Amino acid sequence: MSRRPAQLLKPKALRNGSRLAIVSPSSAAEPAAISAGIAELLRLGFLVDEPAPLSPQGYFAGGHKERLRQLQKPFREKSVSGVVAARGGYGANYLIDLELTKGLSGPKCLIGFSDLNIIQLLLLGYRHWAGFYGPMAAAGFNHGAGQPSGYDEVSFLQAVRETKSGWEIPLRGESLGGGNAAGRIAGGCLTLLQTTLGTGFEPDTDGAILVLEDRGMKPYQVDRALRHLYQAGKFKKACGFLLGDFPDCDPPAPGSPSIREICEEILGPLKVPIVYGAPIGHSKRPMLTIPLGVRAKLHGKGEGTLEILEPAVVD
Repeated sequence: MSRRPAQLLKPKALRNGSRLAIVSPSSAAEPAAISAGIAELLRLGFLVDEPAPLSPQGYFAGGHKERLRQLQKPFREKSVSGVVAARGGYGANYLIDLELTKGLSGPKCLIGFSDLNIIQLLLLGYRHWAGFYGPMAAAGFNHGAGQPSGYDEVSFLQAVRETKSGWEIPLRGESLGGGNAAGRIAGGCLTLLQTTLGTGFEPDTDGAILVLEDRGMKPYQVDRALRHLYQAGKFKKACGFLLGDFPDCDPPAPGSPSIREICEEILGPLKVPIVYGAPIGHSKRPMLTIPLGVRAKLHGKGEGTLEILEPAVVD
């Protein structure tokens, strides 16, 4: 496969009245949470298709082929402009084994984080599609704009609607490495990024601003994942790092290093801009939406800023 596309393929911008589909490529979500998320998307001016019912199987929202069909369907329908995951969990990797990309027409806005990231990484690697690392129906939208475990409305609407460059995302983190760096945004969920190693669709991180976030990991597990990626050469030519706030990852014993300290130890020697603690992905703060694949500039000063140098959508 080609490692870095000459031109990123971008979906059409989502406008008032754009139709969205809710899909469950991973684990099942509570119906009430999906309903709350749909209500929020309606408030934003979108039309929303109710998700097709699935029959849960263990920790999957439905059978593998059943989830595959549900995901592929909105990409084949011209009336649907965007696809929003219901939640994360586990299972999207099974759809890749079923030749997922052969049934997708697009690009279209594919919005979500966590387990969905494996599909976003696949589509960016093989199809050169921009992605949208942001809220899901039952994990973000359901809690509302500006609310704990909710989402940041401004960054979401900018990501899916703004067709001009030059807008900024205040990162609300802290700078561990100063300076500025420009490159394409890559990555997403630390666990999912690690699992792409050796697959053929691991992201090209040369010259990239690398997004890394996760939740519920012990500090040594984060340490192990970061060192694996470092030893695999994925950090060698990265130009900057945008790190989440890693909720529920407290040290297990007094004296154990914190996630912040681990990130500083492993990434600090690279001498590139690092912003730690941004509310992305699994954050319990209002979640930012980060467009994947686009060129941006990371400003490693104060709370950090991500300047978007090209839009992720087109008119």
